[in-house]
Amino acid sequence: MKNRTEAKNGAVILLSVIALMWMMHTLTKNFVSDPDFFKLLANKDSFTADRALWLFMLRAHIALAIVSLVTGPIGMLRNVRIRSIAWHRWNGRIYVVSIVLNFIPGLYTSWFAAGSLTVAGFLLLNLLWLGTTWLGYLHIRRKQIAEHSQWITRSFFLTYANLTIHLLLPIGQHAIGLTYATAYALAVWGSMLLNLGLAEVFIRKKWLA
Repeated sequence: MKNRTEAKNGAVILLSVIALMWMMHTLTKNFVSDPDFFKLLANKDSFTADRALWLFMLRAHIALAIVSLVTGPIGMLRNVRIRSIAWHRWNGRIYVVSIVLNFIPGLYTSWFAAGSLTVAGFLLLNLLWLGTTWLGYLHIRRKQIAEHSQWITRSFFLTYANLTIHLLLPIGQHAIGLTYATAYALAVWGSMLLNLGLAEVFIRKKWLA
């Protein structure tokens, strides 16, 4: 039992390290080296959004996603839940609120993604992220711990979708030779399938329970 708990915590710590590295990369890339997102805009054939509003929404989307990436792994640590259920609950509330608040910025920025397939993928991703999180919240409110754990695990893995997108994008664009728009669309849809698939593996193996 002890070895199993240590293995679970090890998996969460690994995901936490990955999240931390991704946050550092995101903050440096989007708020230091390219705060006006010129590189991102250069990949768009046309851009019809109000630039000031789009920048505000994208920055809000990134900032709230970082909050989710911080609180998500903490909520998955079993030792934290055991030692302080109050801390676990407050951390969970922050996680849920960050995703709920991110829904509007996420939807707005999705409309201006490169290509209709990418737009559709991002819209679905935002709906799934909100839906799985909200179901996790509703189940814990009803004291249905097993169901809560399952749905919040799915939400947790969808929190990492952006990271997966940026791992798949260069594979499609540079390794396979697809256009940016096609590679991006496949990366968005592939991230959902891959991350939700991993979530189901973790749920069935009870690696994060």
